[in-house]
Amino acid sequence: MGTKIVTLVLLPFFFFLHLVLATTRIPATSLATAIQGEWRLLQECIGISAMHMQLLHNNRVIMFDRTDFGNSNISLPGGRCRRDPHDVALKTDCTAHSVLYDIGTNNFRPLMVQTDTWCSSGAVLEDGTLVQTGGYNDGDHAVRKFSPCGGEDCDWVEFPNALMRRRWYATNQILPDGRIIIVGGRGQFNYEFYSQPATVSYDLEFLKETKDEGENNLYPFLHLLPDGNLFIFANTRSILFDYRQSKVVREFPQIPGDASRNYPSSGSSVLLPINENGPIEAEIMVCGGAPHGAFTSARQGYFIRASSTCGRLKVTDQNPAWEMETMPMARVMGDMLLLPTGDVIIINGASSGTAGWENARNPVTRAVIYKPRAMQHNRFSVMETAQRPRMYHSSATLLIDGRVLVGGSNPHVYYKFTGVQFPTDLSLEAFSPPYLAQLHDPVRPRIVGMAENITYQRKFSVTFSVNNFLKVASLSVRIIAPSFTTHSFSMNQRMVILKFVEAVNVASSTYRITAIGPSSPEIAPKGYYMLFVVHEDIPSTGMWVNVV
Repeated sequence: MGTKIVTLVLLPFFFFLHLVLATTRIPATSLATAIQGEWRLLQECIGISAMHMQLLHNNRVIMFDRTDFGNSNISLPGGRCRRDPHDVALKTDCTAHSVLYDIGTNNFRPLMVQTDTWCSSGAVLEDGTLVQTGGYNDGDHAVRKFSPCGGEDCDWVEFPNALMRRRWYATNQILPDGRIIIVGGRGQFNYEFYSQPATVSYDLEFLKETKDEGENNLYPFLHLLPDGNLFIFANTRSILFDYRQSKVVREFPQIPGDASRNYPSSGSSVLLPINENGPIEAEIMVCGGAPHGAFTSARQGYFIRASSTCGRLKVTDQNPAWEMETMPMARVMGDMLLLPTGDVIIINGASSGTAGWENARNPVTRAVIYKPRAMQHNRFSVMETAQRPRMYHSSATLLIDGRVLVGGSNPHVYYKFTGVQFPTDLSLEAFSPPYLAQLHDPVRPRIVGMAENITYQRKFSVTFSVNNFLKVASLSVRIIAPSFTTHSFSMNQRMVILKFVEAVNVASSTYRITAIGPSSPEIAPKGYYMLFVVHEDIPSTGMWVNVV
């Protein structure tokens, strides 16, 4: 069934490729890139397996693994060592378990993380500081902060007992008032807010109700909705939650099918773009996962086929109902990222088994791009094959230039490079979606000027150049919040298509587009966003702006 679907999806592209080759002199490789994207290896070895990943507003990506497995493959500088008498692997460890990657130079440097970050969570404050919470062992009550700077002295600052509860496999969401809510974790059917110091946690019975024998409600999917409430999805159920009153406002219909969607079944989820050019709607998309019992079966050596279904739920409807679709291939442990075009890329993962040590087989090395606005049976496109499988403990994030950075993959308790089916992977790759192909340069906008700050409900302008300007109706300005990605979920990810005012020609091939800042912090919490101008479904390179 999966092979037939892939073939049907690719047929229109191959027809288009044949037609263009017959009538132009454009190289076939350029056309193939414009249809299926392109993979590039950036680093063969960064020294760690990138289990967690966060893009910062100075165009560095902070990545980290865990501290309880022994040595990594990169040393700490200056003779520094991490000393922990309670560590289960090494009491003295002179290797790094976190690195900072510079996108512009393609270089990286080691960072010192002291407490165990395994299966932790994070969010970025409005000033750009990454707040990273929880983990394992001595890290399960810890908060760590990383503030971007231009020099070589930036490093983690840690607060060992800053959380009320043990947060291992929890999920974070930045809130309109600037606080961070931390929901769930192994054995934690509650939530708390990040503050200094933590003083209270609140019960959330929904998490207890959705736990099953495989604990398929870890890393619950959280999305901040335009009305200020939270959408929380765990296992197969979801609720609208008013965290201000600690109250479940409503429960949504259960997603159809027999698949669980949260860890270790590990599907993924996005909040589709919020468009301010009309009535405000909010629609959630959930894709992939594994059937009930797949985790137990995998532990016994039997790897059940993953789910191939996606569900869309427009939570702002009066009577919302799931709209189900079928992906070109089954996928568990896939990462879903919003692209500047408003499309969704689903990347990484496997087609059988679940998350967990040695629990999956049959890596899925072809990403798919989903177009939410296309006709229902023409929404998925299959991308170029990657050379490296990205299994358990891999991650991905969108970069400012529109590429997708991919790293990690270590389905073993320790680093293993030989004698196993899926060796530990310490490399970094970038996938360039089709919109980055040189073929699209004539209609690609290039931002040449704009302010660094955007104010709520205030007009602002972006000046851009474009060789072939076609029509105003194809033009938009949109902002994307960079995500904290781990375990197949990109926390805090959101896109807002800003309200369009006008576009005027100010010089030859140069235009000025005027838009209005977000309506409220519920639409877009304060902080740093990537801003893109999109023309004819082709995005500019992004610019960092601060929503204030």
